[in-house]
Amino acid sequence: MKMVSFHKFILLLLLVGACKAPQYAVKTKSQNLPKTFSANRSDSSNIARLNWRTYFQDSNLIALIDTALQNNQELRIFEQEIAIAQNEIKARKGEYMPFVGISGGAGLDRMGRFTRLGALEENIDIEPGRRFPSPLTDFMIGFSSSWELDVWKKLRNAKKSAVARYMASQEGKNFFVTQLVAEIATSYYELLALDNLQAIIKENIKIQENALQVVKQEKLSAKVSQLAVNRFEAQLLNTTNLQYEVQQKIVETENRIRLLMGNNFSGVIVRNAEAFDTQSNEQFFVGTPQGLLENRPDIRQANWELQATGLDIAVARANFYPAFRLSGFLGTQAFRPHLLFNPESLIFSLLGDAVAPFVNKNAIQANYYSAHHKQAQAIYKYQQSVLKAYLEVQNQIAATENYAASYQTKKKEADILTQSIDVSNELFRYARADYMEVLLTQREALNTKMEVIETKLKQLIAKVNLYRALGGGW
Repeated sequence: MKMVSFHKFILLLLLVGACKAPQYAVKTKSQNLPKTFSANRSDSSNIARLNWRTYFQDSNLIALIDTALQNNQELRIFEQEIAIAQNEIKARKGEYMPFVGISGGAGLDRMGRFTRLGALEENIDIEPGRRFPSPLTDFMIGFSSSWELDVWKKLRNAKKSAVARYMASQEGKNFFVTQLVAEIATSYYELLALDNLQAIIKENIKIQENALQVVKQEKLSAKVSQLAVNRFEAQLLNTTNLQYEVQQKIVETENRIRLLMGNNFSGVIVRNAEAFDTQSNEQFFVGTPQGLLENRPDIRQANWELQATGLDIAVARANFYPAFRLSGFLGTQAFRPHLLFNPESLIFSLLGDAVAPFVNKNAIQANYYSAHHKQAQAIYKYQQSVLKAYLEVQNQIAATENYAASYQTKKKEADILTQSIDVSNELFRYARADYMEVLLTQREALNTKMEVIETKLKQLIAKVNLYRALGGGW
């Protein structure tokens, strides 16, 4: 009767110790997105579904991206993080399986004759006429095991959390790939633009050199002063100086691409500058905002992180409940090595215990509240990712449309000013225009031609950014 009462007392302690986890409410994630990106767009297809090889049709650009995906060091770092996350799954899975180990040992002790155990050994024979050896050796070998019973699914939820974070790391890599593809494409188009700027500058240098020779002849004829010659020469020097600035930008852009490629220290960045103006400007199909939840790797990553934090809360809640464990041992023990394999030396044990928090639960409560705060962070990050993705697409849709229109306008302006150079030169030759009009026309024409290149570059970068914003490239 006393033993039953003791068991009831132990059970009562466990129940009292295993208190109910505190309630903690957080916001749920929201996916309330508009049905379309704009009132006049209802695309059913989506360029994000296109492979980047199909989307970028320049063979030189494709070769650069291929090399970067094989050798980029940052991408290799992401792959190592994925491997670490995969090993974390194995570690968590192993925690809710039984642990079995092999153990062995040897010892030596001698009891004092006038101690209790020493007196017993003195008066007990192992066999007739054979007493306990002194000192007494002890040898043991066997298998030990322990197993925590996952009653509250704490260990299984921890494993599921590790799986969710592994998936998040995969999406993190995919998101980096989209950024890498976009960055290489952007740098490549910048390089084409710089090559074209260099060509325009050299073309204008020739025009201004010819104009300078004309002005010098006019000075010899006393039609203009030295001031006119100096102004023409100064403008020529200014234009000549521009090519050095552009050349420096070309070097920096090439090296940026080499860094992204990961293994190209000095190789030539192959490109076709003449193809810059003929890059494809077809209509873009952007699908629906809901497609961002499937296509954007950063949104998918945030969603997996959110799932992991929910499982972490379940793990933290389980810490308030009793933990049940089984442990056992099976082996042999004897005072002589040759007796270890004697059936009489067989030993075994089996023990079950339950442990529940009883006093000072502050650490458990703190971990539980921290898990909820981390989930709240994950929710806000998810919502932020969705909002950011939607607005990025909106910005790039507007950019593709506006820069396309701007490019056509600027190109017409450049054509007019290019014609005006010949007109101004003729008028100057017949004294119907002064040299300042010629200089101004040349400067305006050069600036406008450079603006045409810059506008075309912005149009191509918008094309790249729209593809990236929609989640394409991975």
